[in-house]
Amino acid sequence: MTELAAVKTALKTQAVETPSWAYGNSGTRFKVFAQPGVPRNPREKLDDAAQVHAFTGAAPTVALHIPWDKVDDYGALAKYAQERGLKLGAINSNTFQDDDYRLGSICHPDAAVRRKAVDHLLECVDIMDATGSKDLKLWFADGTNYPGQDDIRERQDRLAEGLAQVYERLGDDQRMLLEYKFFEPAFYMTDVPDWGTAYAHCLKLGPKAQVVVDTGHHAPGTNIEFIVATLLREGKLGAFDFNSRFYADDDLMVGAADPFQLFRIMYEVIRGGGFTPDVAFMLDQCHNIEAKIPAIIRSVMNVQEATAKALLVDGAALADAQRTGDVLAANAVIMDAYNTDVRPMLGEVREELGLDADPVSAYRRSGWAEKIAAERVGGQQAGWGA
Repeated sequence: MTELAAVKTALKTQAVETPSWAYGNSGTRFKVFAQPGVPRNPREKLDDAAQVHAFTGAAPTVALHIPWDKVDDYGALAKYAQERGLKLGAINSNTFQDDDYRLGSICHPDAAVRRKAVDHLLECVDIMDATGSKDLKLWFADGTNYPGQDDIRERQDRLAEGLAQVYERLGDDQRMLLEYKFFEPAFYMTDVPDWGTAYAHCLKLGPKAQVVVDTGHHAPGTNIEFIVATLLREGKLGAFDFNSRFYADDDLMVGAADPFQLFRIMYEVIRGGGFTPDVAFMLDQCHNIEAKIPAIIRSVMNVQEATAKALLVDGAALADAQRTGDVLAANAVIMDAYNTDVRPMLGEVREELGLDADPVSAYRRSGWAEKIAAERVGGQQAGWGA
């Protein structure tokens, strides 16, 4: 098999999980702009997700967020997804929107609030059992705003205790994915602020606990690919939440702010043996002013383009330059791959899969946007207000 053929074969195996909440209305803390045709329930979200998969061929799973996607029968929802060529992916918990969580959830000083938070996480595992989902994704808004507000060490103890209770509930084929965020909404101290804290807790919990890297959850200048390389080396990288940031956690389309960074991340994924189903490539984005479905299609394409470029890195030439200390030659190998226009090759990959070479244009011609705008009238659009 030629190198190009091998790259194309690898690209055909790539899967990017899309988030149910990205199909609903979402925005900033200042304003959420509603759009026509936005889904009103989880099934309509899956209908839209099926369009993304139909035109990209690379988005076969959809992550759910509880309680945003709460239904009476999760088995029926999983069947509904299957009928549309999809599977339900990670189950995301929500311990940040109740008034009880003003001082935290799983780290709250009140044992009753902590119990409520843990019960919700256990409920999410029950939902995983019903949907066949393998991943429980956890992000905690827990933290403090002022020095002395609470005991930092005790909050870590509470966190460890709560995580352990949930970990014990996981099935043999299920895992816990722990996300981190260095600030917001807590401003003085966040309980899971960085990859080291998440890694330490996951290491203590055991092999079914792994770290999620959200590409927007880092301070400016952070070398995210170093984090990725280290977590892969330790066998603790479980998933990505792909998005872009210019200033803080902007939740913009992946690859929009720094496509070179996305390429560098994907190179380390491939270099470290992470280009497998064991590392979930998920989107976690907010489409506030742009049309949602084409933005998600474009995001999947951005991940594909970064991956294609990363697969084109000449590993032998790079290793030789590194071994001989040829700094410029080593950098040139990386830059040659990044500067390659992979769009024609990806068009060929799609056509070989029986898809249109240009997913965005194909979607616009499909008439789906006009159809849902006309049909989804009345009721309450899914999303969160600001």
